[in-house]
Amino acid sequence: MRSSGVVPKTAATLALGIVAAAMLLPIALTVANSLMSELEIGRNYDLLDRMVDTAHGGADAFAHLKVLPDWLTFEQFAQVLIRSPHFLSMFWNSAALVVPIVAGQTVVASLAAYAFAKLRFIGRDKLFMVYLMTMLMPFQVTLVPNYMVIDRLGLMNHASAIILPGIFGAFGVFMLRQFMAHIPRGYAEAAKMDGAGHLTIFARIVLPLAKPGLSALTVLLFVDYWNMIEQPLIFLQDAVKQPLSLYLAQINQHERGVGFAASALYMAPMVLLFLYAESDFVEGIQLSGIKG
Repeated sequence: MRSSGVVPKTAATLALGIVAAAMLLPIALTVANSLMSELEIGRNYDLLDRMVDTAHGGADAFAHLKVLPDWLTFEQFAQVLIRSPHFLSMFWNSAALVVPIVAGQTVVASLAAYAFAKLRFIGRDKLFMVYLMTMLMPFQVTLVPNYMVIDRLGLMNHASAIILPGIFGAFGVFMLRQFMAHIPRGYAEAAKMDGAGHLTIFARIVLPLAKPGLSALTVLLFVDYWNMIEQPLIFLQDAVKQPLSLYLAQINQHERGVGFAASALYMAPMVLLFLYAESDFVEGIQLSGIKG
């Protein structure tokens, strides 16, 4: 009986390992190419030249995806970090946008989620459905009304045009509400018997128990807004104020090494944040889908 269950488990593990390796391959190639010289990158990816060589009986016409560079160099990183101040400027622009959004939405969403999960008031479920409806609408659907409101408020070409809508996003409310609904009501009822109010229950009981959900929300929000494209393109016309997510599109084809180095640096904050909050992130994702 045990041997019959080992084979499917081993096969599933092997299949998942192959899928994970395939998903990690682009990241590995990006890091590897960022450590290659521009000449070596050209030899690996110049397909037009390879096709000419193939026509004359030379090399094949396929790109060479190399994980290990022939010569290790940090020239691309020096180009990005030292000789291209525009990169660092856009990096701090991204931080100035993303950090307030993540912090603000976490605070607002946790308070709203507590109300939807633990308080009883008229129209609670219907109001929560309205939140879900706004979350299901893509950005393109709400683009025109958002543009009109931001223009009327005089926030065009200002960071507030992106920060304020981000703080009041509906995704955080939905995710934390699902997580807080899983917290047993007995904790809150015991605290009420000791004279604790809602603010005390929220701060001392619910928030500590909701730490995995808050960690998962922080990671997801950071990744989402770190990669945003449409909002800064539309609401920040001044290139000096635009975030790092728009930097890669400005690299020309003759700076492929710089592009790989910038991509590796661009991924670093997201990877480090995920590694730091990995255990809480996984637990938060699992428990957020459980209904109370």
